[in-house]
Amino acid sequence: MIRDLPQDERPRERLQRYGPSSLSNSELIAILLRVGSAGESVLNLSARVLSTYGGLGGVAKASYGELCGLHGISAAKACQLLAALELGRRMTSLQPDDRVRINTPLDVFNLLSAEMGFLVQEHLRVLLLNTKNEVLATHEIYKGNVNSAVVRVSEVLRPAVRENCPNIIIAHNHPSGDPTPSPEDILVTRQIRTCAEMMDIELLDHVVIGNRRFVSLKERRLGFDGNAAGSSDFGLAAERK
Repeated sequence: MIRDLPQDERPRERLQRYGPSSLSNSELIAILLRVGSAGESVLNLSARVLSTYGGLGGVAKASYGELCGLHGISAAKACQLLAALELGRRMTSLQPDDRVRINTPLDVFNLLSAEMGFLVQEHLRVLLLNTKNEVLATHEIYKGNVNSAVVRVSEVLRPAVRENCPNIIIAHNHPSGDPTPSPEDILVTRQIRTCAEMMDIELLDHVVIGNRRFVSLKERRLGFDGNAAGSSDFGLAAERK
């Protein structure tokens, strides 16, 4: 049973700690289903659903009646699954005009500042972008102290690798309200950029968000050694008030 697993191995706890992209398909389905059936844990039930239909693509094609015909899948569980899958389909079918496009660091600030500008802990997020710099997804990677001793580059890049995204922007907040980058911020940026290049992923910028202010590390050439201060798309002043 889920309750018998160590707390850091339970799907919900793993999602809270590492983000949804770190979970397997069966773990994500287990969160949707919430509970299993008599004698079967929700993780086993989720794995059986995937096996029955040959993977997530097969589940997406299943009808309400077919899902209800599976042992352990109630009408409520079938509705939850179908609703989640439909949301995923609608997300992938969004027209380009429905997607946020990042042209400048200010766009990053406008997108994230309302939520991140007043957090009491540091949060690090990764924006996944396509070749047109349209935001495909935002993933929270870390919560707490964001520094080189804590941040694992593989965790930062994992969402982009999984979703085959060519461009990323990382952003984190400073609870003090002062967005001035620390030496640790610069080191983390350099490490992520170096590893990203090896995987054909371009780190477009690292934006530090404060209280109504922000700093673009790329514009200040911090952690982007050897690069120009930024393309015309990222050519605004380095700090705004």
